[in-house]
Amino acid sequence: MDAATNIQAILANIERVIKGKATVIELAVTALLARGHLLIEDVPGVGKTTLAHSLARSLDCSFKRIQFTSDLLPSDILGVSVFHQQKQTFEFRPGPIFANIVLADEINRTTPKTQSSLLEAMNDAQVSVDSFTYPLPQPFMVIATQNPVEYHGTFPLPESQLDRFLLRIRIGYPDTEEERKILERQQLLHPADELQPVLTVQEVLDLQNAVEKVRLDDSLMDYLLGIISATRQNELLALGASTRGAMALHKAAKALALVRNRDYCLPDDIKDLTAAVLSHRVMLNASQGSGVRFEEAERIIEDIVESVQVPL
Repeated sequence: MDAATNIQAILANIERVIKGKATVIELAVTALLARGHLLIEDVPGVGKTTLAHSLARSLDCSFKRIQFTSDLLPSDILGVSVFHQQKQTFEFRPGPIFANIVLADEINRTTPKTQSSLLEAMNDAQVSVDSFTYPLPQPFMVIATQNPVEYHGTFPLPESQLDRFLLRIRIGYPDTEEERKILERQQLLHPADELQPVLTVQEVLDLQNAVEKVRLDDSLMDYLLGIISATRQNELLALGASTRGAMALHKAAKALALVRNRDYCLPDDIKDLTAAVLSHRVMLNASQGSGVRFEEAERIIEDIVESVQVPL
């Protein structure tokens, strides 16, 4: 099948479970095709884990779920070297991070030390344990869910960890009609468990390679860089978007164009992604409150986008 058919297949498959959230699903698939990682932040019970399950079940890939708790250790994620009595050698036993799709459920309920164990895996697609480096399978994607930092028992993700996520999205509550459908189809099985894979590993890799061929012309590059520059000059932000943020927006825009069945980018591809790509990469100044508050950051970034002239 061609790229458009494959993309439509995965979008339709996820929409069988996640009702009324086409934009959220589009962004999740965009992160996958851009070889990025996805952070889903929202209140409990709106379908964060279900979205992650649905995306993973739609792919014929290995999938592991890690339930993050306050007593979770880095070795519980990465794996551990165990001494083999008969061979008199140490053998590495891989942890759940060795999968194509890894669900880091409630990632901000574990300590910063354990959170940081994901940094190398998310940045370099490899894990270093006891002076040995082990490559992770391809494709590799971390989908993390977290509750708002105001909730009890959470540890805010450090900036270095947030920066490894290509997109940060929210799901939000369903409307009344969609919520009615969710309640009416409740069964013993989890809704995502009924899904069948629609893409193979090779088809996912082919789509990721196709993203590299999507065109983003010079005028759109200037537009993208203008938005990045404006975040650094905005008086409401103590820290604007970094070069890594610019690279993330560039890569995500090309992936979104492909999801929308085009081999070239439009200004809307950049506009529709800017808040999701940059809101967790900027820092508010003291007058806006300390640290990163995503909803306020989203509002500021949306205002910045509106202030930058769109190329004709």
